[in-house]
Amino acid sequence: MRIVRFFVQGKIKYGVFDGDAIRGLRGTPFARSGGSAILQKLDGSAYGPDEVKLLAPCVPSKIVALGLNYRRHAEETKLPLPSVPLIFLKPSTAVIGPDDKIVLPRDSTRVDYEGELGIVIGRRMKDVSQDRVNDYILGYTCVNDVSERHVQKADGQWTRAKGYDTFAPLGPWIETDVNPNDLKVETYLNGELRQSARTSDLIFGVAEVVSFISGVMTLLPGDVIATGTPSGIGRMSPGDVVEVKIEGIGTLRNFVVAQE
Repeated sequence: MRIVRFFVQGKIKYGVFDGDAIRGLRGTPFARSGGSAILQKLDGSAYGPDEVKLLAPCVPSKIVALGLNYRRHAEETKLPLPSVPLIFLKPSTAVIGPDDKIVLPRDSTRVDYEGELGIVIGRRMKDVSQDRVNDYILGYTCVNDVSERHVQKADGQWTRAKGYDTFAPLGPWIETDVNPNDLKVETYLNGELRQSARTSDLIFGVAEVVSFISGVMTLLPGDVIATGTPSGIGRMSPGDVVEVKIEGIGTLRNFVVAQE
């Protein structure tokens, strides 16, 4: 099932996208506790894909991202492999949706793409064991963990480098029916393949990552975990088009512009 969030007729709604139509939902697909019977929330409305503007598929209170979770990416950055998941936060104000613009800050020197698998939390969770995390995951989406490299190196920590407005593209939807453990993750810059790996190469897999983070902080419905990027990171420039494509999920496309 593909869950979308969209703008239509002056309103923002959640819906289910079946390829031919987007069917509206009453409320959200998230649950504060217990399971969520999404199809029971259909409100009877239907729209053609050309009638709506797709938005970021959720509004996270936070994005918890992982650094150095593919061995070859750690090698290209010349950083040691972490012994536990290396996590950092991106603010909700960095979120944009499919076909939105990534804005390069005026003072930026080098801004990179980082294509990643995103995990969308379906209900509130805290201290959940690995064998139970699937009960708390709504589905999966594409993430571009946009990063300003000069600032990242200068600061010695990653909040500013990763936290600029527009630095967290998400989308195009949340896919609920996919096994996340062996998916191809690719990033294209202007149609040229720049990153390619499989999630089976993650140092810390989905279940381990979600359980670990839930032991640190409470995860809320709609929160997103970005699982780390493969090798092949590279610079974006104004006029570029960047696409994150994940097998079984879809393609997230964004346009790169300079700050005016």
